Amino acid sequence: MENLWNDTEAGKQQGILAERIYSSRLLGANPNLVLHGGGNTSVKGVSKNIFGEDEATLFVKGSGSDLATIEPKDFVAVRMESMLKLSRLEKLSDLDMARELKLASLDPNAPAPSVEAILHALIPHRFVDHTHADAIVTLTNTPSGEARIRELFGDEVIVLPYVMPGFDLAKLCAEVFPAQATPRTIGMVLMNHGIFSFGDTAKQSYERMIALVGRAEDYLKKNAPLIPATGIEPVANWFDLPELRKKVSAAAGFPLLLRSIANGATLAFARHPDIAAISQRGPATPDHIIRTKQLPMLGRDVEAYVQAYKKYFEKNSRSAPTPLTMLDPAPRVIIDAEFGLVSAGRSARDTQIIEDLYLHTQDIIRRGEMLGGYRALGETDLFRVEYWDLEQAKLKKAGAPKAFAGEVALVTGAASGIGKACAQAFLNRGAAVVGVDINPAVASLHGERPDYLGIVADLSSTDAVRGLLEQTIRHYGGLDMLVLNAGIFPGGRKIGALADEEWRKVMAINLDANLAIMREAHPLLKAAPRYGRVVVIGSKNVPAPGPGAAAYSASKAALTQLARVAALEWGADAIRINLVHPNAVFDTGIWTPEVLAQRAAHYGMTVDEYKRNNVLREEVTSKDVAELTAEMCGALFSKITGAQLPIDGGNDRVI
Repeated sequence: MENLWNDTEAGKQQGILAERIYSSRLLGANPNLVLHGGGNTSVKGVSKNIFGEDEATLFVKGSGSDLATIEPKDFVAVRMESMLKLSRLEKLSDLDMARELKLASLDPNAPAPSVEAILHALIPHRFVDHTHADAIVTLTNTPSGEARIRELFGDEVIVLPYVMPGFDLAKLCAEVFPAQATPRTIGMVLMNHGIFSFGDTAKQSYERMIALVGRAEDYLKKNAPLIPATGIEPVANWFDLPELRKKVSAAAGFPLLLRSIANGATLAFARHPDIAAISQRGPATPDHIIRTKQLPMLGRDVEAYVQAYKKYFEKNSRSAPTPLTMLDPAPRVIIDAEFGLVSAGRSARDTQIIEDLYLHTQDIIRRGEMLGGYRALGETDLFRVEYWDLEQAKLKKAGAPKAFAGEVALVTGAASGIGKACAQAFLNRGAAVVGVDINPAVASLHGERPDYLGIVADLSSTDAVRGLLEQTIRHYGGLDMLVLNAGIFPGGRKIGALADEEWRKVMAINLDANLAIMREAHPLLKAAPRYGRVVVIGSKNVPAPGPGAAAYSASKAALTQLARVAALEWGADAIRINLVHPNAVFDTGIWTPEVLAQRAAHYGMTVDEYKRNNVLREEVTSKDVAELTAEMCGALFSKITGAQLPIDGGNDRVI
């Protein structure tokens, strides 16, 4: 376990909260300690109240924040006096506790304090760190886990049985901590959950965490070493994955993305001779169940999984104090001998988080088996976490998802102009977007974000088309919306001067490439949970061609006919295909200020007049075309196919 503390960097931090942030980020930087919002930190200090009085304060991580990127606004200041008074109550429901924690906050606009705030207040040290360290969770999830922990740490660590985080855990800590703590005590282990460290300074608390977890890691290296899997190759037909996605989405009742990772480790785990047993023993820590559900699905029998989940819910909900509404029964983790590890989520970020969690889980399971058998919490305890009042309240507050949540859009010619704007329009509506272009800039156009995949490809190659569709499937599980935007507009050329080579090049890119991608994408669109949608970016030149643009006009007209025929043929598959015909969209790469000035001067206009040279005297932008394109994939156009819409401000020749 690497110690990342740097005295020079730490010395730059001004004040205890800055020190707290610095060491929190060090914890968050190590995925073997903290993953995607897990873990917790706090520091005790003093605040000035409205009367100018000093008030003992606990600064604790707010709910939903991530230690890796935590900022001052992500810490909630709560009154220590209120925390200690709450700890002395005999009983306190989770919802009442959440309300009281919010009332104890000094800033009503701050995020909700962590449910472990009372526990942090009770620990008699200034700085408190809490992680779900893989090494600790591995040891505690074995039959002799408690004995191993006590043997490894002695009286340096207090050991608590698993209790759901919140008031009950705080009460248990209040009873056990004073009785078991010694001058040597520097940490506390919560079985099947994680580890706490504490100290008088940020450095001391952090380094105690590193030291304790490091000892656990050394123990595992000696007694349960992980041997990397080698020589295992994927044999999957990735084009089968969209059909699985359709079934999983149907079980959920809304579209889900699927993200697959088939490498040596995931394939070896999926093909483990005892996978049917070891994978069904629960998550590494109950905190993961909110994302991953209690059990993964083995193979591809979605119906059997759904029936098993419904029985699990019915069995455990009988003892719930209030009636419960079942969450969607679709799996969130799928273990398959061909696909490896598949994660399912409403967003690309969700699928990435679930994948990361289970990659750690499968290693924890493997090591647990070497230590006498992996054993997670029992089903009843896990169900309580999955249907925890506080988590249900969060779901209700989350509100409706964006229009294209759980769906995938592929945009060709996405590196600039209309294509770039289309990619952004779909991202804004919650879709995962695959942007394709021959320009390498497409790969990094929207920064590093899980919901965007930029692929550099020559669409005139059928092999390249198949390759980019496979990448789309492996990243997101399928395809829902296809925007055919890529094309070229050669320089003006009269028919008498139009060479065969130029004609064929325009037809190859503007027509043939689109035929190939439509043909290859058809099975994916057919398997889309809400059925496929295609929008073709045509041109004003289809209804109103101009001289000198024979190749371009003919290619766009042929593409329009291709789309119309596809609308007729694919209607039986509930795939709808519509077209937009833009004109005079000047915020694209070919329209430089110099070219615009020249064209405007040619017509005796100012640049602004030239841009607005249409019936409505409105400038048409790439964003305008993109917004219409996205809307054509939405509910408003759900009963329309084969339509052609001009977006040109009104062109007298078209009208």
